[in-house]
Amino acid sequence: MSLLFSRRSVWVSALLLTLAPVVGLPAAAVIDNSSPQKLIDTSSRALLADLDANRASYRKDITGLYKVIDKVFLPHVDVDFAAQQVLGKYWRTATPEQRKRFVNTFYHSLLTTYGDALLDFTGDRMKVLPFQGDAAAPRASVRTEIKRSNGATVAVNYSLRKTEAGVWKVWDVVIEGISYVKSFREDFGQEIDQKGLDALLKRLETSGVAKPAEK
Repeated sequence: MSLLFSRRSVWVSALLLTLAPVVGLPAAAVIDNSSPQKLIDTSSRALLADLDANRASYRKDITGLYKVIDKVFLPHVDVDFAAQQVLGKYWRTATPEQRKRFVNTFYHSLLTTYGDALLDFTGDRMKVLPFQGDAAAPRASVRTEIKRSNGATVAVNYSLRKTEAGVWKVWDVVIEGISYVKSFREDFGQEIDQKGLDALLKRLETSGVAKPAEK
């Protein structure tokens, strides 16, 4: 496994781990998106509880986990804003149809490609650190630590923004100082420069995999 692929797996699995609340939870397990810290804390607890209860069945049929994530993941992510940041300058020149296709294919590919990375996560491998920042600001960063299987600790920061509806959503994950939005923007930008946006969209739609452009 390449270093880049491994890093991408950590990015996406960390994002899904923290932001994918699940259906069928007790009424008390409500996802609270009224503050950055509460969103990260309550959603991670909810998903971990579901993983503990259904891990065996998910190992037999990963599509069950895909369905859970797909159904409840996107509402807690500022999909459009994240997509704009990933495409960067190309978002401004893209047509409405191209923008819609990119949002759909990009996030679908992330879910289906890296969803299985969640299977090995357990509650003792993630720690949400005390919030540092201005609670009244429209942007926030929540710090967490994720322990790898080899015992190493990885710093994971979640970038959030407050929407017009007054709720918090995540739009980026920063692993040890490296942003997944910036990384994908660089990779996709190279591919768009070489082949065009439609070619990138076609590849993503055909393969269902968000991967770096071929060098």
